[in-house]
Amino acid sequence: MKKDEPPLEFPDTLEGFEYIFNEKGQLRHIKTGEPFVFNYREDLHRWNQKRYEALGEIITKYIYELLQKECHLKKVTLPVDATETEPKSFIFMSEDALINPDKLLVLIHGNGVVRAGQWARRLIINEDLDSGTQIPYIKRAIEEGYGVIVLNPNENYIEVEKTKAQIQLSSDISEEPAEKRERKDKIPKETKKRRDFYEKYRNPQKEKETMQIYIRDNGSPEEHAIYVWDHFISQSAAENVFFVAHSYGGLAFVELMIQREAEVKNRVTAVALTDSVHNVWHQEVGKTIREWMRENCCNWVSSSEPLDASVESMLPDCPRVSAGTERHELTSWKSFPSIFKFFSEAVKAKNSLVKPTPTRRSNRIKYEEF
Repeated sequence: MKKDEPPLEFPDTLEGFEYIFNEKGQLRHIKTGEPFVFNYREDLHRWNQKRYEALGEIITKYIYELLQKECHLKKVTLPVDATETEPKSFIFMSEDALINPDKLLVLIHGNGVVRAGQWARRLIINEDLDSGTQIPYIKRAIEEGYGVIVLNPNENYIEVEKTKAQIQLSSDISEEPAEKRERKDKIPKETKKRRDFYEKYRNPQKEKETMQIYIRDNGSPEEHAIYVWDHFISQSAAENVFFVAHSYGGLAFVELMIQREAEVKNRVTAVALTDSVHNVWHQEVGKTIREWMRENCCNWVSSSEPLDASVESMLPDCPRVSAGTERHELTSWKSFPSIFKFFSEAVKAKNSLVKPTPTRRSNRIKYEEF
């Protein structure tokens, strides 16, 4: 017979989990110094997963703190005209993001559980902060005189617990057929009591039932990117706007181009994609956008080839080069030095009216040099 599942209640601090980030930015157990262990309890996969997710939520808040304390970014509420009671999201930006006359860097992560400032939760927990967060990009950008805006495209809704009436209503709507309910009602009370006790013991705990309330004009990554463009990026003073977009963030950028083609072409100098999942056919990208992407974008993709080596593409959009890793989640970190070199070349090319050629570099920068 299965054991009772432990309560789905977890600490709300890193210290409560008995973990801390060491001087190398690695998550380690306070007492043993060991890395995070997923299978904390054998044969309780769901409980272990919930524990991992609870730790992930704490880490999300921790990264938000680092963005503000270490990177000196400010938190800006969305929508900009939000009422006190409506659901809200937020982004982070440097103090000079809208007034820097020279350069602005915009960072967009991929889909899933990650939030502003992160590339991959798995890397943050199992490897280190440098590879899993956007902090190295932010710090280097600030050092090189960029303003910075960090998008938060997965913060699309808030979850609220359903009332008893709402739970009953949804239960009534999705209930079994009437004849099946009638058969259940005819089960003798004693038999039903024994079965309920057995199932309560055997089955895992029930979770709270919640409902999603979407954030106005930010209900999807695509909506969010367009909203931040309209209210912040397009209003900035920077002569050169740059994007780094990972995975689904690349799709969100392409959708932004479709919706704001003329504006993007006028303001954006270069776009670095990292293993982007955009698709110019599925997204019905027009010829003029595809031509612009070929000249101004580069996609660092997961590949066994050396960093910056050209990689063939089946799609007629931007050049694809190797990120120097076969792991999707590591592409942003491994291509980090090459991306800033790409941006520098783009500015020089713009000033001399010659476009950069990211696929034919003679002097490749080795990742180990940084």
